[in-house]
Amino acid sequence: MASVAYYYQNENNAEDEQVDRDSNNSSPEPQECNSPERILMLDPSEHFRPELSMNTYGKGVEEFRKYSEEEEDYIQRRVKRTYYQMHKNQTVRFVRSRINKWTKFNHAHLTIMEALVKLNSLIDESDPDSDLPNIVHAFQTAERIRATHPDQDWFHLTGLIHDLGKVMALWGEEQWAVVGDTYPVGCQFGQSIVYRESSFDGNPDLIDPRYNSKYGIYKPNCGLDNVLFSWGHDEYMALVLQNHPTCTLPAEAIRIIRLHSFYPWHTGGDYMHLCNKDDLETLDLIREFNKFDLYTKSAPVPDIEALMPYYQGLIDKYIPGKLRW
Repeated sequence: MASVAYYYQNENNAEDEQVDRDSNNSSPEPQECNSPERILMLDPSEHFRPELSMNTYGKGVEEFRKYSEEEEDYIQRRVKRTYYQMHKNQTVRFVRSRINKWTKFNHAHLTIMEALVKLNSLIDESDPDSDLPNIVHAFQTAERIRATHPDQDWFHLTGLIHDLGKVMALWGEEQWAVVGDTYPVGCQFGQSIVYRESSFDGNPDLIDPRYNSKYGIYKPNCGLDNVLFSWGHDEYMALVLQNHPTCTLPAEAIRIIRLHSFYPWHTGGDYMHLCNKDDLETLDLIREFNKFDLYTKSAPVPDIEALMPYYQGLIDKYIPGKLRW
């Protein structure tokens, strides 16, 4: 599988690094696992998704993410502001600068379980369906996958770690560059992107002829492995795993992690012209995964302590040792 940093590696230049406010500062010392500080996380992508039917423990699909878009609604204002910041600032240049920053992998040396424990301090303050830490959602997702696909242990582990890239927020990354739906940069923005009509006003790529056509910097059916995505936890976690020499998760797991927030594609139907055969064959698997990601928040809270040995065994099997973050 081609590196998800393909277009960064082939087109990066020194000017891009000026985007990163931290580029002139000394690199942080890698940290070992410390007691996490509580941080409130806004994930606006939780609120604007067309969903598929699924058993949700007595809670109907239509009951999830019911919001008005009225300006007097504080959460709606915050969600809208986050997406507008994302869509204004996530340019080709910005994304390359973020890849340059985060692929130094110099923020921490942590095992998967140590990073997972840090999710205990990540709470989506805007999530109407759960006010529980992200670690609970991780185990809920994994356990629903395990119940439905008991023989696919790599799939269980994928459910557990799919949001681990959100630890970027603990090291100072802006929330609009950590959470939310993802989409390609470097080409025309898809029509199904949340707030598409006006949220990209002010984004210079919108009027740059290199980036505002249907294909932009890409070729027809080039494959999503060769597409530069808006920066967020999906891309980061995929890169962390690709960088870990003893990671033996199958390629399908990495693709699920990288593409699970790409709603304009797997739900909105946009960007099919960039897909190759492998992408289309993966689409059903990603849609299958997202059922468990989206609809587990009404599920009973699992006994995390009791489940730790099973999932530690999967970590030891597929992602042993300390990873560089």
